[in-house]
Amino acid sequence: MSATTQPPAEDEVSRRLSRLEKITQDYGNPFHVTQFNKTDGATALKERFSELENGEKTETVVNVAGRIMSIRNNGMFIDLLDDSDKIQIFHNLKAEEEKKLELLKLLDLGDIIGITGLVRRTPRGEITIDAQDLKLLSKAIEPPPEKFHGLKDTDTRFRHREQDLATNTKTRETLRARYRMISATRRFLEDKGFLEVETPMLHVIAGGAIAKPFTTHHNALNIPLYMRIAPEIHLKRLVIGGVSEKLFEINRCFRNEGLSPKHNPEFTTLELYQAYVNFETMIDITEAIVEHLAQTLHGTTKITYGDKEIDFTAPWPRKSMTDLIKEHTGIDLQATPEPAAARELAASIGIKTEEGLGWGQIVETVFDERVEDKLVQPTHVVDLPKEISPLSKAWPDRPHVAQRFETYVNGWEIANAFSELNDPREQKARFLEQAEQKRGPDDPPHPIDEDFVKALAFGMPPMGGLGIGMDRLAMLLTDSASIREVIAFPTMKPLE
Repeated sequence: MSATTQPPAEDEVSRRLSRLEKITQDYGNPFHVTQFNKTDGATALKERFSELENGEKTETVVNVAGRIMSIRNNGMFIDLLDDSDKIQIFHNLKAEEEKKLELLKLLDLGDIIGITGLVRRTPRGEITIDAQDLKLLSKAIEPPPEKFHGLKDTDTRFRHREQDLATNTKTRETLRARYRMISATRRFLEDKGFLEVETPMLHVIAGGAIAKPFTTHHNALNIPLYMRIAPEIHLKRLVIGGVSEKLFEINRCFRNEGLSPKHNPEFTTLELYQAYVNFETMIDITEAIVEHLAQTLHGTTKITYGDKEIDFTAPWPRKSMTDLIKEHTGIDLQATPEPAAARELAASIGIKTEEGLGWGQIVETVFDERVEDKLVQPTHVVDLPKEISPLSKAWPDRPHVAQRFETYVNGWEIANAFSELNDPREQKARFLEQAEQKRGPDDPPHPIDEDFVKALAFGMPPMGGLGIGMDRLAMLLTDSASIREVIAFPTMKPLE
């Protein structure tokens, strides 16, 4: 197609509608087509005929289908894109009947067509289909962005994801890698004897993690319900009930909080639980999963993210949260377990903490502000404060420290795990403490999940639990700068 100035969108739509009317009159309505016998994909064809010499022809008839990406020489050459790659279509205009030539003139970029033809390699070396028959399968009424050179505006890319996908190879590859990653995680865990389960999305109590929930209302029951923050409570109840001693769920969670390059209100997590093991086993599983995914997507455990090389080869270092704080700031919060003294130490390095925060919350604040972004290589941060770990067992000889770790890569938390608390009395006491805390002046107290406490009283085996943020892991493994790049349809504010 000649490089002429593209008409205004409204004029282009009108022109395409006029062409659709002409096509419908002369060739039938393309939107009435219900199927096309596609026999081959672009990539498979190129591989199948990879040994053809330049200029060599075949008598092999194939059916291909896809979206028109370019039209050259009045339809003599068409680049067709399917879900694997582009392939060139050739029409011998001198030999075509008049009706076929007229249809070619009515085609537009973005139209979806089916082609029947013979495979050959051009003298220049390109696998090409010599078209014998053409069928219009769908008419693109809206013009493609910049003649398929791709969307440039980031906001538009995320709002009109289908256009972004159709014009941006990187976007397609990124999302495919994400989906392969999810699939590979499932297979890996199933091969290890884990059972995939499902738990509710709508919760009566906003529990399982400390975050602000999305709230809705059930009309028939006349009760508030909450989009789940985490599936943890229900997964543990399945283990208690004996569904499986090793189970997992990969699914959505929702948190009514801010947006950032690494936060989206709707996100995907892997949570798994295994009876009769502790958080040490969860460390091993975390490393094994991430190593496996890096190998699956890249063929190596060493990847590049931006200008950094990240090595996922296990084992990864383990460092306590307070040791890391001391290493990077010089203050020793482990030696000052009293909140007032900890607050003074935090203030000495310029970190102001609110009155009423406990020692563990101060430790967490200092870590978040001064340490986490420095953890580029995979690192397990262990010995987190019990105060910020309400569902984790504490160490018997260090009752203020949880048997818990968080895994950081590139300064991001990608995993969180612990030896699960299974004493119903202790859990009830932790919930009561949590109920006294508020995340903000307008937030309600944290609820007490009496059903979960009752389930624990029925008897839960010692158990390790692990959560991995699949979106952030996908960002790392696809070298994506924003979480919105690895989510097909990220949350966006509607245009007015």
